[in-house]
Amino acid sequence: MRHVANTAQAQAWNGYEGDHWARNQGRWDAVNGGFNHVLLTAAALTERDRVLDIGCGSGCTTRLAAQQAVRGGALGLDLSAPMLARARESARREGVGNVTFEQADAQVHAFAPDAYDVAISRFGVMFFADPVAAFANIARALRPGGRVAFVCAGEAGVNEWLQVLGELRDILPIGDFGAPGGPGMFSLADPDSTRALLVSAGFEHVEVVPVQAYGIWGRDAEEAADFLLGSGPAHHLLGQVDEEARARTRRKLTGLLRTHESDGAVRLRTGAWLVTAQRSN
Repeated sequence: MRHVANTAQAQAWNGYEGDHWARNQGRWDAVNGGFNHVLLTAAALTERDRVLDIGCGSGCTTRLAAQQAVRGGALGLDLSAPMLARARESARREGVGNVTFEQADAQVHAFAPDAYDVAISRFGVMFFADPVAAFANIARALRPGGRVAFVCAGEAGVNEWLQVLGELRDILPIGDFGAPGGPGMFSLADPDSTRALLVSAGFEHVEVVPVQAYGIWGRDAEEAADFLLGSGPAHHLLGQVDEEARARTRRKLTGLLRTHESDGAVRLRTGAWLVTAQRSN
């Protein structure tokens, strides 16, 4: 990558975090895939649309978009080399030929102006160092009147997987998950602030509506606990405690997840915002 503003994110997504998501591509798509339909419905893609997928990760939503935008095609953009490698591999395996992937920072990437009709994202636009600058750059990449549709994290209280993690505070040094409007996962969790941000970045007709979906975290509590504890944040927390505390964490988490087992899977509800807007003419 020639230009990177979000250096901490680049480091994380090209380190342990990105490797974990790449290795577990199917597992993470099972966690977040419940939002695919609502996202692509809101994007209202046509076969001629040129689509830009921001923070595309392993490319699930990029490939789905490309299958709808048959003549226009789709570009998936992400910081993570490991995840983009999986995205390209999946596109080849599935025979999706009208899709490309590029490693870049959307906040500062030199997009060709007016190059895209629609920008989409599934949980890929929440970690910008300068959100106004990032969305202004995305707006410039869209043609006048072009559309954006993305899903971003809602407040922590409506996310069951965060509630479960919060129950481990008596064992792990878990801090605040982040306040709406602040840096991190919940940077866009306040709808009024998000509307104002997008208007400042050059968008209009901004709508923010609540959506939710159940993600599958494993076949049973033991598998879900292993997966959740292997994710970047939990992996970091486990590294700060001794072996006895790690064992207690696993036992307690498995017990908490047991209550979410049904029909051969552990399902946890995620609450989010669906945001749509148009680039100002």
